[in-house]
Amino acid sequence: MLKKLALAMTAVGLLMSTASADFYIVQEKATKKCKVVETRPTETTWIQIGPAAFKTQAEAEKQIKTVCVEKN
Repeated sequence: MLKKLALAMTAVGLLMSTASADFYIVQEKATKKCKVVETRPTETTWIQIGPAAFKTQAEAEKQIKTVCVEKN
C-alpha cells in the first residue's frame, strides 16, 4: 500500500512539473533568427528576448512577432 502511494505521489509530481513549464523567446546572435524554447538559454550563441517567461507556448508564439525583429 505504501509503495502504491509513493508511486502515485511521484506521478502527480511529474505531471505538476510538466504542467508548469515555462517558455522563452530566444534569438541567435549570428543570424538574428528567433524561436520559442522550453529552457532558459545558457549558450552564448542564443540570447533571451522579451519578458522573463511565458506560461504557455501559444503566448510565446503570439509575442514573438512583437518582440523579435529578424534579419532576412
